[in-house]
Amino acid sequence: MDGALRAAFLSASYGTKDERFRLAAESSAAAPPWAAGTWATVTAWNPGGELQSEAANMRAERELLALIGSRPHLIGVNGEGEWAEPSVILPGFRLRQSAELGRTFGQAAVLSGVGRRVALVWLEADGLRVERFWVRLLSVSAS
Repeated sequence: MDGALRAAFLSASYGTKDERFRLAAESSAAAPPWAAGTWATVTAWNPGGELQSEAANMRAERELLALIGSRPHLIGVNGEGEWAEPSVILPGFRLRQSAELGRTFGQAAVLSGVGRRVALVWLEADGLRVERFWVRLLSVSAS
């Protein structure tokens, strides 16, 4: 696995526009309200960590939204700046489901969580590699 890609995932923030978190080595007392049970965060943008055209990314995002259909989800964003990628947060999704969805869109990794515990799931050619972290809440909207 590419060290720069791993560093990018570890330094990025995730979540909704108003409820952002980072991956942390230590537990924190809070998590976003939507993280009560199992959940996943998946994007269709920039497969394999390779920058794509906006048109290609938007087409992939439409395909992702069509694939999840009416399943409950929140609109999220992974990362910041040039690498801010629209994502979906899928309450009730488990690790294998999130990995399968990520593979469908050529992603290098997805996030799979249970409450405040979150796994960075690397979608490698020979299987899955999982790194375990905690949610470190950055902000929660007052709404």
